[in-house]
Amino acid sequence: MTKGEDGTVKGISIYLFIDALGWDVVEPTGFLSDVLPNRRAVDMQFGYSSSAIPTILSGRQPDEHGHLGLFAWAPERSPFRRVARIMRLMRPRAVFNRPRVRGWISKAVKRALGITGYFQLYQMTPEKLPYVDYCEKRDLFVPGGMEGVANIADELVRAGVPHHISDWRRPDEENLAIGAKEIGMGTDFVFIYTAELDALRHKFAAPSVNPEVKAKLAWYRQRILRLVAAAKSTGRPWTLTVFSDHGMTPLTKTVDLKGAVEATGLVLGRDYGACYDSTLFRVTYLKPGARERIEAALAPFAGDGRWLTEGDERENGVWRRDRAFGDAIFLVKPGVQIVPSDMGLAPLAGMHGFDPRDVHSKAAVMSTAPIPDWVRGVKDYFRLMKAGFEVGGPGNN
Repeated sequence: MTKGEDGTVKGISIYLFIDALGWDVVEPTGFLSDVLPNRRAVDMQFGYSSSAIPTILSGRQPDEHGHLGLFAWAPERSPFRRVARIMRLMRPRAVFNRPRVRGWISKAVKRALGITGYFQLYQMTPEKLPYVDYCEKRDLFVPGGMEGVANIADELVRAGVPHHISDWRRPDEENLAIGAKEIGMGTDFVFIYTAELDALRHKFAAPSVNPEVKAKLAWYRQRILRLVAAAKSTGRPWTLTVFSDHGMTPLTKTVDLKGAVEATGLVLGRDYGACYDSTLFRVTYLKPGARERIEAALAPFAGDGRWLTEGDERENGVWRRDRAFGDAIFLVKPGVQIVPSDMGLAPLAGMHGFDPRDVHSKAAVMSTAPIPDWVRGVKDYFRLMKAGFEVGGPGNN
């Protein structure tokens, strides 16, 4: 058994991150209430998984760690110029809209550029690629993965804690099985990441009526009970905490912001720059008059969304003096999706990335141990995890 300097047995801290296990699933189903009685809804990080995951791993928000949407308008540092030239030669162009082909191209681009983080081209076109940068070039889960911002892996190495952080590239079954093995071996800190529920909830947003989502929750329950059994087998104190990054909002309608902007006659790359996410339109103004014309073009969508104020951006942790996320951000209302976008040509049954205060946006945290009152947003998970190995580890169960 691992012992502290005072001779006491050190506990095992187990953290399971289930992507998209929002409070909108946990609260109505009572998911794992018998195993994890301490639970509450918490605020998601404004943005998508591309902003939430680095926030969870570092305790910093996008204004500090620099990750909001996967793509950012930044022609001066785009790594895609050569790739875009090759892609423009490929024919027929319609082939890019085939998911399997885009998957092959994404893998080839990832290898060519040496990207170790999550990477997908989605619907980014060869014409637009030379103007954009990509935020997740490095694996966020490893030491040094966040380029100047310390993540949980850095802190574990610094503290000399025997630990395991699962490989986000592996399927859920494999990561949970490896995690159970690490727990049974007595590894002091175990962090397990699972992503498959997120894909299901994009297809089936309403968990209370969808059998596939219910089946996945039952599957998670059985694997989590195996984690508990592994922890008990060590004879050491342990705690298990399960948390998520966001919920999922059902689709209500779509809006074509891209078409409205293009109808102004302004030229992308000359007059303005734009990134169209599923719920955010991020625009950079390059020429005088572009702001006024784009704001006028989006005026008819006032009932579907709004431009964020500086106060909104500061409150949500996305205001930056360098305007790295765009000169202005238009956020659509919960349930509305921007279609087409750089992320897709068709809407999904469920989406996240709306106002964090929306009832469907809330993330969830559940634990065998009491949850400190200061855990109110996903950014607080980092502090919670650090407390587990900095102040003596978890208590008895």
